[in-house]
Amino acid sequence: MSEINTRLLYPQKHIALVAHDHKKPDLIQWAVHNKEVLDQHELYATGTTGRLLGESLGRHITSMLSGPLGGDQQIGAMIAEGKVDVLIFFWDPMEALSHDPDIKALLRISAVWNIPVACDRSTADFLMTSPLMNERYEALLTDYSTYTTRKLG
Repeated sequence: MSEINTRLLYPQKHIALVAHDHKKPDLIQWAVHNKEVLDQHELYATGTTGRLLGESLGRHITSMLSGPLGGDQQIGAMIAEGKVDVLIFFWDPMEALSHDPDIKALLRISAVWNIPVACDRSTADFLMTSPLMNERYEALLTDYSTYTTRKLG
C-alpha cells in the first residue's frame, strides 16, 4: 500500500487551457463567459488556443507550442513539475487526431498527479464555480517511491 503525500494549491491557481480545432470556438466562448473568474488565475495554453484566448480575454496567456508540435507534452511536463493545478481540455471526441497518443499522455499525467480536469463545458463550469477554486487546497498525491525505486532486471 502506498503512502499519501500532498501538494498545496493556493487560491490563485495555474490553469492550462487546451482545445482541439473544432472545440476552440467553444473554449473561447466559455472563457469569455468566465473571464472574471479566470482573471484571478494564471493561464497557460497550447499555441493557437493561447493566441486566441489572449485576444478574446484581452490579457496575457503563457503559450506553449501547438499541441501536435509538442504543446500537449509541454503542458504535461508542467503538470508533472507541479506548475499546473487545473486542466481545462475541450477535446473533440468525434475526431481521431494524429497526436492522440499525446492527448492520452496528457490526460494520464493529470490523473497521476491528481489535478482537476474538465473535458467539456459543463465540467469546466462546475470547476470554476467550486469554492475550492479560490481557496487553499491540499491535494492528495499517491507516493510513487515504491515504483521509482524498484529494482529492474
